[in-house]
Amino acid sequence: MSARTWIKMAVAGVVTCVGGPALVWYVTPDEEELFKRYNPDLQRRSLEGRKQRQEDYEKFVGKLKEYSKSDKPMWEVARLDQAKMREEALALERQQLIAAQARADEIKKLTTSGS
Repeated sequence: MSARTWIKMAVAGVVTCVGGPALVWYVTPDEEELFKRYNPDLQRRSLEGRKQRQEDYEKFVGKLKEYSKSDKPMWEVARLDQAKMREEALALERQQLIAAQARADEIKKLTTSGS
């Protein structure tokens, strides 16, 4: 191949590798431009949910940092944590069920003794 062909290929490669991402960066609107294009109702809903989304994101990042401290793979630690949270939720539900049953028994006892 001639030097001219190599130069054309190099120029085409540089244009593709540099120009493509530069074009994407140029045409992609930033977050504020997108927000300004929303209709007023969407802007209001977006502002209302912004704090909750930020808190959820911070909680997610905190969990990732906690998971990364373990020697086990992150997905394994996440699975174990989810199982632990599921067990805690079931235990809480059982306690609430027992408390509700106790209240129902107490109400039944009061109604039968009052009659």
